Amino acid sequence: MSVEGAMFEKIPTMSAKEVHDAMERGEIILIDVREPGEYAAERIHGALLFPLSTFDPSALPHDRAQPIVFHCAGGKRSENAMRACLKANIPVRAHMAGGIAAWKSSGLPTVSIDPDTGAVRDRQ
Repeated sequence: MSVEGAMFEKIPTMSAKEVHDAMERGEIILIDVREPGEYAAERIHGALLFPLSTFDPSALPHDRAQPIVFHCAGGKRSENAMRACLKANIPVRAHMAGGIAAWKSSGLPTVSIDPDTGAVRDRQ
């Protein structure tokens, strides 16, 4: 497929629950493409930070046993990261539909820092 064709290809998605379950089984690597301030404020435990503003597909971890799934705040940046990987011929599995907003709406846990105390807060 040409690069132009890849740009219009339907991007594979996973739901927040599918991502959560795949992470629990150790089947995927979750990559957060939000910016460092967003990640510091609240994140999904175990997600690695690769901000889209400095995104380099060739710098992603390569483990065929654990394919990459991207997420962001709402789904647009993670879709852009997927497109960048397709263009660079870097294999990735999917992006999480709805981003961390969908994750939280599904009642799944996040980690945040209390800005007053610096204490880590787990949202169960």
